Amino acid sequence: MMSTLTAKQEREQLLKLAENYRQKGYEIFLHPNLEELPEFLKIYRPDLIVRRGEEAVVIEVKSRASLNSYSDQYLQNLAKVIEEHPGWRFEFVMINPEDITYFPKAKRSLQKDEIESQLQLVKQLTTQHLESAMLYCWSLVEATLRLITEKEELSLQRLDPLYLVKQLATEGIISQSEYRLLMDAISFRNSIAHGFKTTQLTQNFVYELIEITEKLLKDLQTSDELIN
Repeated sequence: MMSTLTAKQEREQLLKLAENYRQKGYEIFLHPNLEELPEFLKIYRPDLIVRRGEEAVVIEVKSRASLNSYSDQYLQNLAKVIEEHPGWRFEFVMINPEDITYFPKAKRSLQKDEIESQLQLVKQLTTQHLESAMLYCWSLVEATLRLITEKEELSLQRLDPLYLVKQLATEGIISQSEYRLLMDAISFRNSIAHGFKTTQLTQNFVYELIEITEKLLKDLQTSDELIN
């Protein structure tokens, strides 16, 4: 059974997400009722649906403590049915993720030359092992975003991917188009990392992610040259 604290944390995260989307002009459906759900979602009970124009996002917030075989299967089925409907996107947000547990084992973050070198391996991997390439590429994206955070001397409360991307967008360091692509990448990363199929993932998407990472690294180098 979910603890009161876990339920409270999930609720607070859900309300934050709803408010963030509301401020961006989305219509909010928190725990939508049957009348607010499209036909293909009526057997599900999404935490949150946000809509703006032709775009719709189904959002589920879970903590690691609340995941079990039943919820895993539910999320897998939900992600699958959403992928089958153009214009709809699934966003899975995990709070207090397992990343916290492995940070103490990390020695240091990858540096610019290491990221550039490993991006070449991702390009090779993309043609044969697309999902592995996606996970590998995302790890390099995260390392790049941390370098940018250090360069910009931003004081961030956390370094989890979702928070990092949103803060860099808020600060105007990454563009809105880059923000949208990175948010999609987080969704793919989460789905793959937690054993879900991602039928919408394409080679072109991973190549776009590589290009953005290379651009951000180039911007870092340009900034260094201007300073020197």
